[in-house]
Amino acid sequence: MQAVTYRAFGPAQTVLSVETLDRPSLAPGEVRVALDYSGVNPSDVKARAGARAGVSELPFPIIIPHSDGAGVICEVSDGVDPARLGQKVWIWNGQWQRAYGTAASEICLPQEQAVPLPDGVSMETGAVLGIPGLTACHTVFSGGDVKGKTVLVQGGAGTVGYLAVQLAKWGGAQVIATCSPAARERVLAAGADAVLDYRCEDLGDQILDANGGRPVDRIVEVEFGLNAAVDAEVIAPNGRITAYGSARMMEPTLPFYPLMFKAVTLEMALVYLLPAQQRRSAISLLHRALEESALKVPIAKVFSMDRAAQAHQAVQNGERCGAILLQTS
Repeated sequence: MQAVTYRAFGPAQTVLSVETLDRPSLAPGEVRVALDYSGVNPSDVKARAGARAGVSELPFPIIIPHSDGAGVICEVSDGVDPARLGQKVWIWNGQWQRAYGTAASEICLPQEQAVPLPDGVSMETGAVLGIPGLTACHTVFSGGDVKGKTVLVQGGAGTVGYLAVQLAKWGGAQVIATCSPAARERVLAAGADAVLDYRCEDLGDQILDANGGRPVDRIVEVEFGLNAAVDAEVIAPNGRITAYGSARMMEPTLPFYPLMFKAVTLEMALVYLLPAQQRRSAISLLHRALEESALKVPIAKVFSMDRAAQAHQAVQNGERCGAILLQTS
């Protein structure tokens, strides 16, 4: 099979290459998926660079990167219903704690990690549902129904934030989002009721004004360290902050007493470790939103496998309007 690989941490242009490898063997309970697309996420870029927290050595001699993807089941092992042959699927945790991920022409993995793609949903969209889709869905709904509540999405122009805006609006919430001025119209078009410049000095006051002077019920947070003080200012008593990132301030100062005296629930969301029931719930909600045409997944650019380094660089550069994919078929 053809695969993008790396054998050492380092810059994408230096360590990524395309190789022909032997096909992996199927273990009991696994399916083989012929992949059409592989999703490239910031976590994949960090892992390849050796910048993931707590990892100092390459965990496997050779790695095929990426956890997200979409394709067609082409072989099943013992214990898997043969009716799954030919099924269109999307992948989650493809390379989580495994050597071989989705940046290849095929992948073998436990059958539950190959989720049937809803009718009418494209393979390109399927390749974005793993990390961005599940993260957005979990961060919006982990505290329960949002109907009638106000959800603040910090970073509404990023892939996760953009999906979170749509999902929160679909769920019946009043949605306030922050982003750069250049992305304002795009985030409004995603369904946000108010869009604010994340750099403004009086952001807390503007968030409260956008909600009629009331604090917000839920916060979906991309940069917890930078935004912790504002979040503590605007969150309602018994509110919930679900943070999925803090890249710009990795050791934040926690405003403990402002949060404690509002009895705030602070959740650190890591999509790789979602408990089974929470993952099933997020998948169900994602599929419902897709089937009701309430969720559009923008694709910024699709790269060929031999341009994997450029794909990683595009993710690293940021400031993109959608997901980055590799075409693997």
